[in-house]
Amino acid sequence: MSQPSATGTTATARIDPRYAVVFGACLTQFTVIGLLYSYGLLFKAFETEFGWSRTLLSGCVSLAFLMMGVLAIPAGRLNDRYGPRIVLGVTGTAFGAGFVLIALVAEPWHLFAIFGLFIALGLSTHDVVTLGTIARWFERRRGMMTGVVKVGTAAGQVAVPPLMALLIVTLGWRVAVVVLGIVAAALLLGAAFAMKAAPPRAEHEQRGLEDDIGFAQVRGTRAFWTLCAIQFLFFSALTTVPLHVVVHGMDLGLTAALAAGLLSVQGAASAVGRLAVGALTDRLSGRQAYAICFVPLIASLAAMLVIDTPWPLFAAIAVYGFAHGGFFTVVSPTIAEYFGTRAHGSAFGAVIFFGTIGGALGPVLAGRVFDATGGYGWAFASLAMMAVVGLGLVLSLPAPTASSTGQARG
Repeated sequence: MSQPSATGTTATARIDPRYAVVFGACLTQFTVIGLLYSYGLLFKAFETEFGWSRTLLSGCVSLAFLMMGVLAIPAGRLNDRYGPRIVLGVTGTAFGAGFVLIALVAEPWHLFAIFGLFIALGLSTHDVVTLGTIARWFERRRGMMTGVVKVGTAAGQVAVPPLMALLIVTLGWRVAVVVLGIVAAALLLGAAFAMKAAPPRAEHEQRGLEDDIGFAQVRGTRAFWTLCAIQFLFFSALTTVPLHVVVHGMDLGLTAALAAGLLSVQGAASAVGRLAVGALTDRLSGRQAYAICFVPLIASLAAMLVIDTPWPLFAAIAVYGFAHGGFFTVVSPTIAEYFGTRAHGSAFGAVIFFGTIGGALGPVLAGRVFDATGGYGWAFASLAMMAVVGLGLVLSLPAPTASSTGQARG
């Protein structure tokens, strides 16, 4: 009987099937975040056709972020029970349908209904389910593979907004959202099919979690509540800037296509930030990595406060993008550094929830500032001051102690 050739079955057997899960998680991140950040390109069309304010247009996104935090808790439980394929399939279809329905809006409440239900469903699972599944499949390279998956969000920010801008110019905004909604649903269904629940493993015996602490103990620490406050303070900027920077660039004189390029620059810089801060987090303390993220965030927001011509905005958004990507990388490892991994999911979810409160308030308040003053100056100034306070809280964090630190050993 002939043996398998070197390029045949034996080579095929060496392909790790877990990378299909990585691909599905990356594609989910790419599609959901890419389309979400493209929504700002519709502001001018809505202002022209309906006369709606930016407070209103931002408010529906704020509602989506708030509902994301609420829905993420049952989404995680459903993932544990039914696996990622079903959960992502349902929420991905709802997300794509939401963008299709945007073409039919005629009243403000239509937007709030779409974002509060359909868009929020997709947002609620794009991190909790994908990263939770990755964590179970990759015990020994968890941080690295999580970073790889999160680069998918940066790729979406680079690729999708220019496509949205092109479709709006050539087909009109209603046809554009229908096309992108259908494509998004198809991509997210394909991504869901690639996802697979990891087989059960005796994680406690393999990783040795005897030094880790439970969530009841986590909640009693100053470090936990400090991390919650820090998340609230910086996450406001992470939701406000990507949503408003495109229309801000158009206000300064950029065309829609060039303004969409701001998100592409942010996405590219974000990918660099995710990988760089991820590598630094493995070598430095969580406090130091957080500080490295806050410095460029403060600098970029201060620059946006004084920039009054379009082209310097590209440099500012690149600096911001590095910080944006870094923050999405540093939180989870820092929580493990302080509290171990036994209650990591509960602690991480609670910290993220506090972030969604800031994430919900930031965009709508920035829209209100614009409607009241005709510019974003006070919004950028407020976000910069919040970042300064956040950096101060980072510097006040206590050093992790041996009794409260259970490093993720998997």
